[in-house]
Amino acid sequence: MNYHDFEFVAGLVTERTGVEMKADKAFLLEGRLSPLARREGLVSIEDLIHVMRSRKEERLIGGLVDALIPNETSFFRDRAAFAALRARVLPELVAARKSSRVRILCAGCSTGQEAYSIALMLDQNLDLAGGTPIEIIATDISDRCLERARQGLYTQFEVQRGLPIRMLMQYFTQHDEHWRLSETIRSRVSFKKHNLLQPIGDLGSFDLVLCRNVLGGFHRDLANETLNKLCLQLKDGGFLMLGAGETLGAQGEGFAQAGADGLFKLSASAVNAA
Repeated sequence: MNYHDFEFVAGLVTERTGVEMKADKAFLLEGRLSPLARREGLVSIEDLIHVMRSRKEERLIGGLVDALIPNETSFFRDRAAFAALRARVLPELVAARKSSRVRILCAGCSTGQEAYSIALMLDQNLDLAGGTPIEIIATDISDRCLERARQGLYTQFEVQRGLPIRMLMQYFTQHDEHWRLSETIRSRVSFKKHNLLQPIGDLGSFDLVLCRNVLGGFHRDLANETLNKLCLQLKDGGFLMLGAGETLGAQGEGFAQAGADGLFKLSASAVNAA
C-alpha cells in the first residue's frame, strides 16, 4: 500500500469513526482489507481503493470502516473494574434511585462481552438490584459486531478469556465449536447502532456510562468531543467508567475519582451548574 492510498484510507476511518490510524500500522490494514477486496471480486487492495475513490459507495466505505476499527474485548475485562461496579457503583445507584429505573450505557461495545458481563454479574448477585429495574444499552458503530453480540455466540477462545467456568456451564450451551449465551441473559441487553462522533441525546440520560479502552485510539480532539458528549448524558450522581489509566482531562470538572482506576462520579452540583 503506497503512502497516498494509506492516507486516503486512514482519512476515511478517522472521519467516520474518530479512530486515528498510524502509518506504522499499514501492514495491518493490508491484512484486514484483503478479504474485503476478494468479496468484491477485486484482485488487489489497490483495486479496492481505486474503486472506492471513483465510486465513493457508502456500502464499500462502511465495509472498509468495519474491517479496520478496533474491536478488542473480553468477558469481565479488568476484574478491578467489575469489583468496583459490584461493591460500590451499583449499590449506590440502586439506593439513590429508590426503585426507579437505573440505566447503563456500554459505549463502543464491540461483540457484547462487557454488557453481558454486567448482566451476568446482576444475575449472580440478585441483591444488587433488589426490586430496581436495570436497563443495559450497548452501542457500537459496527453492524458486524452488533449482529454477533445479539446472537450471543462466542468461540472457545472468547469464552476462555475472563469467563469463569461455572458461568460457562450455567449460562452457555455448546453449538459445534461455539458457545451460545442463554436467551435469559441476552434479553437483558439492548444493542443499538451508534457512532460515538454523533449526538447521543436520542438514547436518553444514564446513571452509569462505560467507555472503557475505546477513546485511546481516537484523534485527540475527537476523543475530547466524544467524552464531553458522554459526560453530558450522565444524571446527577452518575458514574463514568473509562479504562484503567484513562483520564477525563479537560472534561474532569465536576467529577471526583471514585476509588477504582478509571472510575469517576459526577456531583449533583456540577449537573445543576450546567
